Amino acid sequence: MISDFRNKTAVLTGAGSGFGLECARIGAKLGMHLVLADVQQDALDRAVAEMEAAGAQVLGMRVDVSKADQVEALGAATLARFGAPHLVFNNAGVGSGGLIWENSLQDWEWVIGVNLMGVAHGIRVFTPMMLAAAEKDATFRGHIVNTASMAGMLNAPNMGIYNVSKHAVVSMSETLYQDLALVTDQISASVLCPFFVPTGISASHRNRPEGMQGARPTRSQMISQAMSDKAVSSGKVTAAEVAQKVFDAVAANQFYIYSHPKSIGSVQVRMEDILLSRNPTDPFAHKPELGVELKKALRS
Repeated sequence: MISDFRNKTAVLTGAGSGFGLECARIGAKLGMHLVLADVQQDALDRAVAEMEAAGAQVLGMRVDVSKADQVEALGAATLARFGAPHLVFNNAGVGSGGLIWENSLQDWEWVIGVNLMGVAHGIRVFTPMMLAAAEKDATFRGHIVNTASMAGMLNAPNMGIYNVSKHAVVSMSETLYQDLALVTDQISASVLCPFFVPTGISASHRNRPEGMQGARPTRSQMISQAMSDKAVSSGKVTAAEVAQKVFDAVAANQFYIYSHPKSIGSVQVRMEDILLSRNPTDPFAHKPELGVELKKALRS
C-alpha cells in the first residue's frame, strides 16, 4: 500500500478524460509527479496544462496503448524523467457493442488492442521497473491499477466484444495480484470495475483508428450505442467519486474497486448459475421492460 503520495510518481493512461483525468487531478492535489498519456492530443494538452497550473511536475505523451512500441517509449520517458513510477493506472479503454457475430475484424482488433493489450503492455513495461526499484529500496511501495468494468464480471447481451475484453482484464489483474505476491511485499495491484459512470467511454468512436472512421454501424451496434449513451449519461456516480475510490483502495491495498457496490448482486447470480450448472439467468429479470424493448428493436 502507498500511505503517502507526495513526491511519488503516477503514470496514467487515458488521462485526457474520465477516470484518468480525475485521478490526475487528485494526484496533483496530493503533490504527485504525473505522467499523462492519451491518444487524443487536444484532450491531453488540456490535462497537462491543468495539472501544471495546479503545481504538479508533468510529463505528457500522446500514446496509443495498443501499440507496444509507444508504451515502451512511455516507460523509457518516465524512467528518464522521474525514475520508476509508484502508481501505474492502466486506464485507457474504448467501448463497442452490437451482436457478437456482427463485430468486424477491425472491431475486434481495436477493442482488444486497447482494452486488453493496452493493459498487458502497461504491466509488461512498468512492473519490472517497479520491481527493480523495490529491490534497491526497502521503503519503495508500488501499486498497479487496471481499469476493467462490471462487464468484466457479467455478460450483458449486445455488447459481447466489450465483455470479452473486460473479462480478460479482470483475469489478468487477479493473476498480476497473485504473481506479485509470490515475489514481493512492496508492490500490489487492484482492478477497477465501474458500472455506468458519465465518462467519455460512450463516445469512443471519436478515436477510432484510420480506416474505421467511415465504417457503417449495423442495426444492433446503433441500438447498443443508443442504450450506452442513455445509461452512461444518466449515471449518478461521478468519475471524480470513482477516482477517489481508486486512491482510497491503493492506500488500503484493496483489490476489487466498485463504483456501484449494489451491482455485485448480479455477479452473485452469475456465480450461482455457474455453480449450479444452470443456464444463464435473464439479465433483464429485474427490469423486464428493458429486455422486451431490446428484443423488439432487434427483431423489428
